[in-house]
Amino acid sequence: MSTLTNLKLVAAKRPGSMPQIVQRRNRLIAKIWEQTELAKAQQAGTTFSPTKFRSVKNAETGERRNVEVQKRVRAWWWTAESGKVCMSVRYGTKTLELAKGKTAIEVGTLAELIPTLETLKAAVEAGELDTQIDAISSQMRSGFVAK
Repeated sequence: MSTLTNLKLVAAKRPGSMPQIVQRRNRLIAKIWEQTELAKAQQAGTTFSPTKFRSVKNAETGERRNVEVQKRVRAWWWTAESGKVCMSVRYGTKTLELAKGKTAIEVGTLAELIPTLETLKAAVEAGELDTQIDAISSQMRSGFVAK
């Protein structure tokens, strides 16, 4: 018992589930992390290809098994006509409207891309894009309505 006295004991209950908006934030933060890693790899001259597991069925035996496959990550940034790098933020297949009528961020150069992604990640963690995420997710959900 003397060992337990060194620890701070509290009466706490683990929550059953996270709020929906927190799950959506975490999903977007994971995608921003992928974009950051892709930008770092592009600057270093290497490739970034995370893996995911896919369930495949053997045609002969009918047995299902999980195989690890390369996940394709598409860059959110491009070079505009002015020569500056621009970036849009995507949630699923939709582009987030960051401000009224504005869907892209002008980054400038490729070297400024990673700090811009870090700033964007901090904004998502602070909940600054919650209304945009909620609007896009409800728009995406409306596509799945049973007819």
